[in-house]
Amino acid sequence: MNFSSKLIEEAVEAFAILPGIGKKTALRLVLYLIHQDKDITTNFANAITNMRQHIKQCSNCFNISDDTICNICTNPSRDKQTICVVEGIRDIMAIEDTGQYKGMYHVLGGVISPIEGIGPSDLNISSLLQRIQTEQVKEVIMAISPTIEGDTTIFYISKQLTDVEVNVSTIARGVAFGGELEYADEVTLARSIVARVPYKK
Repeated sequence: MNFSSKLIEEAVEAFAILPGIGKKTALRLVLYLIHQDKDITTNFANAITNMRQHIKQCSNCFNISDDTICNICTNPSRDKQTICVVEGIRDIMAIEDTGQYKGMYHVLGGVISPIEGIGPSDLNISSLLQRIQTEQVKEVIMAISPTIEGDTTIFYISKQLTDVEVNVSTIARGVAFGGELEYADEVTLARSIVARVPYKK
C-alpha cells in the first residue's frame, strides 16, 4: 500500500495493530479522522493517552479501575460474602450487563492450560484463596467458560477449597460447552447466573 504521506502511513500502522483491523480498515479510519475537526481528533488522542497512563488494576479483585480499588469492591450495597470468579475483565462486563448479580468478583487472568504453559501460579488463584479465607465468603461462583481448560481450572480451585467452609457453584449450562462466556447473550447469561448449581467435586 503506497502512501503520499509518511504521517498517514504511521497513523495507519498504529491503527492496524488493533485486533480485527486490517490495513484497509485502518486507512479508512485515518481518512475519516483527517476530515474531522481538530478538536475531535485531539479529544480522541487524549482519551487513549489518559486511559493508558492512568488506568489501574484493582488490588483486590484485579478488575480494571480508575482507582486502586474498583467501584464494585468499594460499593457498600454489594454482597461481600459472594465472589464470582471469572477469567477476564470482559466477563465482568458481560455479567454486570445482565443486572442479575450483586456480589463481588475475582479476575483470574485466564485459565489453566498446560499446552500453553499456563499453570496455577500464573493466575490470580492464591489471592482468591486468601480472600475466601479472610473475607468470610460463603459462596464462590465459578463463572468460567465451559471448556476443557475452564473445567480444569474449576476443578483445581475447588480442590484447594476442600477444607474451607464455602459453597462452590458453577453457572448453569445454558452457556454451551466449548463456548466463550463473553459472547453469550444477556438472557442466557442471566439465567445461568440465577440458576447456578453446586459444584460436585
